[in-house]
Formats: sequence, C-alpha cells, structure tokens
Amino acid sequence: MKKSIKAALVGLGLVKAALMVFGLVMVGNMASAQQKLGHINSSELLQAMPEMKVADANFQTFAKGKQTALEQMDSERQKKIVQYQEKMKTVSEANKEAVGKELEALAKEIQDMEKRITDTQQKSQEELTAKRSELYSPIFKKAEDAVKAVAKEKGYAYVFDISQPGVVYFESSEDLLAAAKVKLGISATTTTEIPKGKK
Repeated sequence: MKKSIKAALVGLGLVKAALMVFGLVMVGNMASAQQKLGHINSSELLQAMPEMKVADANFQTFAKGKQTALEQMDSERQKKIVQYQEKMKTVSEANKEAVGKELEALAKEIQDMEKRITDTQQKSQEELTAKRSELYSPIFKKAEDAVKAVAKEKGYAYVFDISQPGVVYFESSEDLLAAAKVKLGISATTTTEIPKGKK
C-alpha cells in the first residue's frame, strides 16, 4: 500500500511537472505569437538619404585634399633624390670632399622629408577617421532613430538588418524600409513582405 501511495504521489508530481512545462510552453508561444518581427536593409535606407550624398561628396573632397598634399610632398622628395643622383655623377678625386659634404646634406634633407611624409600620412589617416565620424555619425543616428520610431509606432518587438550577415532564417517579417523612408521625408514605395525562409 505504501508503495502504491508513493508511486501515485510520484506520478502526480510528474503530471504536475508536465502540466507546468506545457503551461510555460503555451505562454511562451502566446508571447512569441504577439511579438511582431520586422526587417530593413539599412544600406538601402542610408543610400536613399540625401544627406548621405552630401556627406560622400564632402568626404571625397577632404580626402582628395589630403592626398594632393601628400603627392606634393612626395614630388619634392623625388626632386631631391634626382638632385642627389645628379650630384653623385659629378664626384671626382679633386672635388670628392666638397661634393661629399653636399651629398651628405642632401641625404639628410631626403631623410627628413621621408619622416615628414610618414608623419603626415599618419596624421592624415587620423584626420580622415575623425572626418568620417563627424560626417556620417549624425546620419547613421538619424536613420537608426527613424527605424526605432517606426518599429515603436507599428508595435515591432524586433527589427533585423538584412544588409548585415547573421540572419540565416526567419519565418516572415514586414519590410520597414518604406516606412522608415517616409519617416525621414524620403519618397517611398509600398511595404513588401518577405516570404518564409528568404532574406
């Protein structure tokens, strides 16, 4: 009798545990059924923003200015190298001491120029990185804020960026690109739904 009561209690415990697990699964399914999923191609959104074209043009102009300055410095260095090579041709037994001093001075100048070029290249890289951040960060923030606002207005729990690798599969979701464009004041096409399992 004790064994059957014990078995019944264990059986009852298993039933309770099974019911509890079933309940949690159902609650989880209901919660996930209520969560809306959306997606957006952020690259496409950014390219549609007029300020992106302005930023691209400004960055190209800035980068070209840096490149031109470096090319001018290198051109001066090349002239000094040619001057050094020409001076080398004039060395003779009679003038080797005097010309040797001139060659030494030219070699020092070339070395100094190379150091300045290296320093300028490094500084230019830092300035280009800072300029890129200055020009593009506000645009990225504006796009991100628009997507967040659209997601909040439409009740989306998650929005996936399909321009980035990582989303391998999803059931289906609404494309928020058109709504985000409208939020940014850009002409938009109709919203499209992505079929199951496709990006």
